[in-house]
Amino acid sequence: MKDYIICTDSACDIRSDVLKKWDVPCISMTFEFDGDGKIYTENDISIKDFYDKMRDGGVARTAAINPDTFKNAFENFVKDGKDVLYLGFSSGLSTTFNSSRLAAEEVSEAYPERNITVIDTLCASAGQGLMVYLAAKKKSEGATLEQTAAYVKELIPRLCHWFTVDDLEYLKRGGRISSAAALVGSVLSIKPIITVDNEGHLINTGKVRGRKAAINTLVEKYGQYASDKEGTAFVCHSDCAEDVALLKSELCEKYGAKVELVTDMGPIIGAHVGPGTVAVVFVGKER
Repeated sequence: MKDYIICTDSACDIRSDVLKKWDVPCISMTFEFDGDGKIYTENDISIKDFYDKMRDGGVARTAAINPDTFKNAFENFVKDGKDVLYLGFSSGLSTTFNSSRLAAEEVSEAYPERNITVIDTLCASAGQGLMVYLAAKKKSEGATLEQTAAYVKELIPRLCHWFTVDDLEYLKRGGRISSAAALVGSVLSIKPIITVDNEGHLINTGKVRGRKAAINTLVEKYGQYASDKEGTAFVCHSDCAEDVALLKSELCEKYGAKVELVTDMGPIIGAHVGPGTVAVVFVGKER
């Protein structure tokens, strides 16, 4: 069997030490704060400092990975004698995947003996991270690149993301809700329930009043959609550990879910949803 590497990008919201255990290299996306004049990657600022800066009024802007960055990464892998399976951030949210596709075509022409496969996961944050985890597990069981790629493609329409945000200001900044809706929602403590659809876009599916009701709704969505109630789930958050503890406890007690990983929502996703976001991701019957 040809040796291959699974790689991803930093929108997956999996810490570098965890990705290293999975033997998955990560290609970093970048971001900056308005007026800061500095370009950051996820390794340049702590999660706590990032969200504290947002709470203090800092506006973070993210940038897609360009084709040259992908080209350099892919060339390094193939020069090391490895084929490449890249599992990328949803094309419904970023042009990053298109950059990977262009780079893969160019590197494949230069190294026709190597297999460079790029897959649009149509996932974001820990949903993308869960996909990477399951693919790495499949590889560790002896699956070829082709077998792992087929497995991932089968999982994509069943990878469920459910999350809620605490402050509607950040969705307003991104143009996902109006200023009036953000104002009314904040006054009434309205919390949106958001998912990722089959095209990889963020979709507001409803709203509830109050934080606890929002977290309970995430638990209910797990019960409604999970294909295996006692299966693997990841929980992700943007600096709101207490809410995560409640969500994890409810998932485990009510359904026996195996919350394999609790992970931080990094700057790339966090820039758009803000501090206080909490999510559960899992494999379901459908999205």
